[in-house]
Amino acid sequence: MYKLIKKCGMAKRGEFTTVHGTVQTPVFMNVGTVAAIKGAVSTADLEQIGTQIELSNTYHLHVRPGDEVVKKLGGLHKFMSWNKPILTDSGGFQVFSLASLRKIKEEGVYFNSHIDGRKIFMGPEQSMQIQSNLASTIAMAFDECPPALAERDYVIKSVDRTTRWLERCKAEMNRLNSLEDTINKNQMLFGINQGAIYNDIRIEHAKRISEFDLDGYAVGGLAVGESHEQMYDVLEHVVPYLPDNKPTYLMGVGTPANILEAVERGVDFFDCVYPSRNGRHGHLYTNHGKINLFNVKYELDDRPIEEGCQCPTCQRYSRAYLRHLLKAKEMLGMRLCVTHNLYFYNKMMEEIRDALDEDRFPEYKAKKLAAVSGES
Repeated sequence: MYKLIKKCGMAKRGEFTTVHGTVQTPVFMNVGTVAAIKGAVSTADLEQIGTQIELSNTYHLHVRPGDEVVKKLGGLHKFMSWNKPILTDSGGFQVFSLASLRKIKEEGVYFNSHIDGRKIFMGPEQSMQIQSNLASTIAMAFDECPPALAERDYVIKSVDRTTRWLERCKAEMNRLNSLEDTINKNQMLFGINQGAIYNDIRIEHAKRISEFDLDGYAVGGLAVGESHEQMYDVLEHVVPYLPDNKPTYLMGVGTPANILEAVERGVDFFDCVYPSRNGRHGHLYTNHGKINLFNVKYELDDRPIEEGCQCPTCQRYSRAYLRHLLKAKEMLGMRLCVTHNLYFYNKMMEEIRDALDEDRFPEYKAKKLAAVSGES
């Protein structure tokens, strides 16, 4: 259940209550694709850095170790030892981005596994069944994610099919939640708005999926080739047509600047691989811009990544030591850098919530944008 606490323009400050705990929004979901954060960061680490919700991937867990395996082991929460909310994405994006051989039909998508090439079929019912086996807190509806710059005629047909698939997802989830052996009978369902960069198609789709009265709504198919300006324009047009009394989730976005701009346009939920991916390559977020630890100037730098940062990495280790670990290809270097970046994102979301609570979000946004925009 979502409670809208207050608004500042379009920006929303909310609270989302689930069977696995309450999430304060706006929130960033740390991405653990295969039930693990890349970079050797454990769920104990996630708790320490203030993570509220974790995201895992339906397609990847279906392929390995198999959703049936996870179900036999008690569901994803038990499997990965995490007792807070988990959102699983539907697998749709991976099917369309990873599968080189695929065939889209009304019933679903036929494709080959990117791991061993075996033939797989996934449609709305299969996606819901896999996510039910995983027993995540929030399941995402199975959708087609057309390229942002796809032809208009194709996008119209694709969006219509996504709507029909959503209807099937909802019916199947209701059925699964009523079964005796379902681990999480309170699993929630979020629908996904599509339409590439055609605002009229997106608005029409937002109106149609809002009628399903789901637990939340995502804006999908962005950050896949369009410019930042096009993305912000889509959000400005479509978010007002999604229910105000439900969370709005912008999928796969983004940089600190993207998040600040999207919060201002009414988005509650975010996820992105940037903080972990950049951390593994020595690119670190600070309030003075991004730093690249591979730069030779950090060889003798005994300061933490950021003075005053309360993350476990900055409390103990210097830039010089982290640089040495990364250059020596020691896994500890990746782990410490990813921990800092995830802490930075979680801390920024906390600052955003505080600024909204205190009616000073526009000032905070301007100051934070100026702080994070540099690079060393």
